[in-house]
Amino acid sequence: MKLAPHLHRLGNDLVASYLIDLPEGITLVDAGLPGHWSDLQRELEAIGRPLSDVRGLVLTHGDSDHIGFAERLRQEIGVPVFIHAADTHRVRTGEKPKTPMGPARIGPVLGFFAYGLRKNAMRTRYVQDIVEVADGDVLDLPGTPVVIGMPGHSPGSIAVHVPSVDAVFVGDALTTRHVLTGREGAQPAPFTDEPAEAMASLDRLAGLTASWVLPGHGAPWQGSPAGIAAAVRAG
Repeated sequence: MKLAPHLHRLGNDLVASYLIDLPEGITLVDAGLPGHWSDLQRELEAIGRPLSDVRGLVLTHGDSDHIGFAERLRQEIGVPVFIHAADTHRVRTGEKPKTPMGPARIGPVLGFFAYGLRKNAMRTRYVQDIVEVADGDVLDLPGTPVVIGMPGHSPGSIAVHVPSVDAVFVGDALTTRHVLTGREGAQPAPFTDEPAEAMASLDRLAGLTASWVLPGHGAPWQGSPAGIAAAVRAG
């Protein structure tokens, strides 16, 4: 799905990842679920780019619904996978703290898990070789992504700011559709390790300039990072 020039979404409002298409190559942000491999292939075919044009995959954090095809891309194509150092254990093993489930409605919960089954969520392959990044790093990838530390959802959660496409990718630092309740609009994401820390990290987001804020779950937000940070806090 094309959102804007050079900016594409894979997946849907349940689980999304993103593709930045520039003349010098392609940068991916997050890898959804394993079954999104076919979504990646279709999007590349639609824009007339080969898989070999992918230069790197940046993960906003190490949860299983964000790393879906990462290891396949790394093993089969040799694409480097970037993640914050604090999430390396999570991305390699899947181990994470137990968090309260919080509010939920049966319909949205069943829909989320059914979609996961269709997209092979039970076949997640953890990533065995990664490139560690840190807050403030500027990556040598198409679009020159900037790493913005956003701890809270996980210790190594980041936002990925790409000024050349006027976008910031926020993973689960916030959501615009709660996968367990179906509620739409800017709000905190469920399954967050440290909710208070995640809310404090919104200050980092509010200082960025972009016209698109792109979450891992929910509709793309066309508006300022400061605007969505305020909406989450009001929400």
